[in-house]
Amino acid sequence: MTSHAPSLDSGSRVGAARRSPTPARRTRRQTRKLFLLPAGIFLALLSFYPLVQLLRMSVSAVTSATLNSPWAFVGLENFAAGFRSGQTTAGLERTLVFVVVVTALGMGLGLAAAIALRTKGRWSGALLALMVFTWALPPVVNGSVWKFLLGDAGLVNTVLQATGLREAPVPFLYDQYWALLSVAFVNSFAVIPFNALVFRAALMNIEPEVFEAAALDGANRWHEIRHIMLPSVRPTTLVLLVLTIVYGFRSFDFIYVMTYGGPGTATNTLPFLGYLQAFVRYDFGLGAATSVVTVLGVLVLAAVYARSIRREEAES
Repeated sequence: MTSHAPSLDSGSRVGAARRSPTPARRTRRQTRKLFLLPAGIFLALLSFYPLVQLLRMSVSAVTSATLNSPWAFVGLENFAAGFRSGQTTAGLERTLVFVVVVTALGMGLGLAAAIALRTKGRWSGALLALMVFTWALPPVVNGSVWKFLLGDAGLVNTVLQATGLREAPVPFLYDQYWALLSVAFVNSFAVIPFNALVFRAALMNIEPEVFEAAALDGANRWHEIRHIMLPSVRPTTLVLLVLTIVYGFRSFDFIYVMTYGGPGTATNTLPFLGYLQAFVRYDFGLGAATSVVTVLGVLVLAAVYARSIRREEAES
């Protein structure tokens, strides 16, 4: 019995030593905090303060007439008004459809492109350069190009009619169902290159010996994708999934350029609806309430993203 007591005491001392940070460790922590301070100040000024003002505005009666006057507190009336009118509910539904299309196409086609371009070569390099160019285009330019391509006399409808697949032009941007899907497709087309580049970087980390061993065991291309590539990109997939959902959830620029929320309200997602309410109808309180709903969704996704990053760091 007595022989075990010293080991317990020594274990307690080791645990206490681990729990109590050394001076060098405390210095490193203080140094990290010092380097994080400028970023924290920057975020506080340009992110935290505007968010506080947005929250204040969302619970106040703010119009163009009262914008520069003291704001009257109305509680949750702006939120209730948005849901009573059906605008917020309809905008949320359109946003969810938009996010599903962007996420499904962005993730699926991004992974497919990464698998196709995994090997090194002249053609792979040229296609990767083209994808980077497409991803780096400003949304205004990208959206304007697609607006012409999907028009009644655009390239897509011209090809469809010339091949006999359609007699009349497809109303990509003028039909309430086609418009939302068309803008969502263009948004996903813009995010596919980024996802493909990240997926490709993860695939390039797989050792060539793994594929050689699989080939010796008789594995075909599908077996390589299913049993080697997909498990290898699983941590990357979790991070990209959250980023793609956030990208789709904050959609604004392509809608502004291509449809301006139309036809009617067919492409009024939450971010664009908040813009219309605040800066077109000058009901800043209602627009702020709609924007707060959007921010809450993004904050939930940001928390999921941070948790995924911490889990990936712990497993690596």
